[in-house]
Amino acid sequence: MTITDERDLKGMQRAGRVVAATLQALKAAVEPGVTPAQLDALAGEVFGRHGATSAPRQVYGAPVNVFVSVNDAIVHGLPTQRPLQPGDVVKLDVTPFVDGYVADAAITVVVPPASPLALRLIECAEAAFKAAMQVARAGRPVNAIGRAVEAEVTRRGFSLLRELQGHGVGRTIHEAPDVPNFYHPANRAPLREGMVIAVEPMVSSGKAWRTRTRSDGWTISTRDGGLAAHYEHTVMITRRQPLILTA
Repeated sequence: MTITDERDLKGMQRAGRVVAATLQALKAAVEPGVTPAQLDALAGEVFGRHGATSAPRQVYGAPVNVFVSVNDAIVHGLPTQRPLQPGDVVKLDVTPFVDGYVADAAITVVVPPASPLALRLIECAEAAFKAAMQVARAGRPVNAIGRAVEAEVTRRGFSLLRELQGHGVGRTIHEAPDVPNFYHPANRAPLREGMVIAVEPMVSSGKAWRTRTRSDGWTISTRDGGLAAHYEHTVMITRRQPLILTA
């Protein structure tokens, strides 16, 4: 999607506000004893108040309102009835349809108390996103984002989950272009002014960069059991700092 008029901009901003409100509610609800299924139900309540629906459910038939991935699960975690435990690392991934527009964002939070490793891992994912924002400009190649993310993650000593990547978003969940989190020399298509993309570093405390899909057919986990962190926002490319639509 490329935003070219005020209607599209306002539509994406509204979808982004629903994402932000949902993430705020979910983050506040994460505590020992709460189940991912309860978080999913809470997300459904927030969606309902805003006239939103679950894009993963609508597009892919996912049996969720939002994905909740715990510990070594990275993305697409199906909310379970297992109560969250102290120290659990929880990824909250929110992608609603709002009046024909889709916005996508994710955060990682820890059920208190947080281990130093978990805090460093989360800081790494957020820092990698911020590094990407410094280079995501109209006219720059898409691979500038991957170069910035990869450099920041490497500098901090964590592993980049290279099989997972960002993407275009706006009319549906996954659109062109692909936005890898590592430097791909051939991926030199230019970022265009008004282009809407989801930038989403995914990092692990383990050594393996490959992933595995669990038997539920949805949840993607680290292959070696390393803890995972995920940080994502939907942004609009400009000639200056990108406009973050889901903050």
